[in-house]
Amino acid sequence: MGGTFDPPHYGHLRLAEAAQEQLALDKVLWIVAADPPHKQDRAITPVADRLDLVEAAIAGLPGHAVSRVDIDRPGPHWAADTVALLAAQHPADTLFFLMGGDSLRDLPTWGRPREFLRHTQLGVMRRPGAPVDLSALEVALPGITRLVHFIDGPRLDISAQAIRMRAARGLPIGGLVPPAVEALIRERGLYRA
Repeated sequence: MGGTFDPPHYGHLRLAEAAQEQLALDKVLWIVAADPPHKQDRAITPVADRLDLVEAAIAGLPGHAVSRVDIDRPGPHWAADTVALLAAQHPADTLFFLMGGDSLRDLPTWGRPREFLRHTQLGVMRRPGAPVDLSALEVALPGITRLVHFIDGPRLDISAQAIRMRAARGLPIGGLVPPAVEALIRERGLYRA
């Protein structure tokens, strides 16, 4: 499961936990994007803080671990390169890239999406307000429908952007992020205006 995780929230956790159960995943790797190419136009919290936030979010969850695959190599970090590297490191495993429906919808605009799809299946949780048109995706990326596995779970309308905005205004974020994540955000003064 890759992402900026700025910050990680309950929506991320629900997707990961539901995918782990429904896809019978042995392990969920949380891949913190160090240098996301599609977010070069905005400020991102330093990767060390985001890594600590993810570690706090998944502490104690069986079968969940942080992967440094995008942190310990030079950027920019394209998902196609990440999954190719993971596939080479785990040649006997079937990889599932976990994402929300909004990310699936936008997949044709990613860097080298066909190469990305050669190395992974897709575990997708539908997101409120982000309908997925599989026939349009099939036209853009032939063969994608056989790779998509929808995950059922609570559809939480939570966004990292909204959490950052609330934190910047000093509003409570409890219930949106795990308590350990909330404590780190508060302790480090993250997202303060």
